[in-house]
Amino acid sequence: MVQRREPTARQLRLGLELRRLREAAGLTAIQAAALLGMNRAQISHIESGLIGVSEERLRRFASHYASTDEEFIDALVEMATDRTRGWWEEYRGLLPTSFLDLSELEHHARSLRHVAILYVPGLLQTEDYSRAVFSSRLPELTSQELELRIQHRKRRQEFTIPYEAVIHEAALRIRVSDRATSRAQLTRLLELSEADHITVRVIPFDLDGFARASSTMTYVGDSLPKLDTVVRDAPHGSVFIDSEAQLSAYRTRFRKVEAVSLGPERSRDFIRELTKEL
Repeated sequence: MVQRREPTARQLRLGLELRRLREAAGLTAIQAAALLGMNRAQISHIESGLIGVSEERLRRFASHYASTDEEFIDALVEMATDRTRGWWEEYRGLLPTSFLDLSELEHHARSLRHVAILYVPGLLQTEDYSRAVFSSRLPELTSQELELRIQHRKRRQEFTIPYEAVIHEAALRIRVSDRATSRAQLTRLLELSEADHITVRVIPFDLDGFARASSTMTYVGDSLPKLDTVVRDAPHGSVFIDSEAQLSAYRTRFRKVEAVSLGPERSRDFIRELTKEL
């Protein structure tokens, strides 16, 4: 099998889950290779996402690792055998890899939940708002890089899965550009909040419990909770978090943030009032 030069985040996640299964079985890579009639390098390459794995071989892994969670194994098989070449591949070599990994993650997601503190979430941004955000980064982007990021973001916005955004008042008030851009962005938020698959909640400045919403995050729900992912922004791209303990902590954090936010109707009223101020 041809070795990949740059595994995607999804391919890396599959390899990681296979390594976790092996370690849970108390087997070293050498021991697993002997059981499966392979060599240690093959095991290492599969667990590093450098080469793929067939359904037959994956199920053999699960059997030798004494994994009885059939639903989980089926989900891993789906990850391993999916050959989708998504729209984001058009941007490979043109945008940072983290942009493509995020697009792939969202494409396979079953649900999305976002906490936003300083900016309106990217999936809900107008083109002018996105342009202002990207234009503010340092070092400055070339005009071509700027347009690529904007077009990529617009493609990401073509989602239909359940999406819930909890947005702090600060993000709604900060003017990333001019008054007209802010007004158009708030109007767009109101329009999107009416969609069946989108829920927008607001955390006003005067609401208790702000400490729980002190950082931005995206919670990506997969077919099974143990395959969920949390995405955090970092200076040089996105960081993907997938350990069970951390996922559990972030689920709790989101529930607490959601609990102190306004309901969807009150949030829409709140955004309407802000729009009038502009």
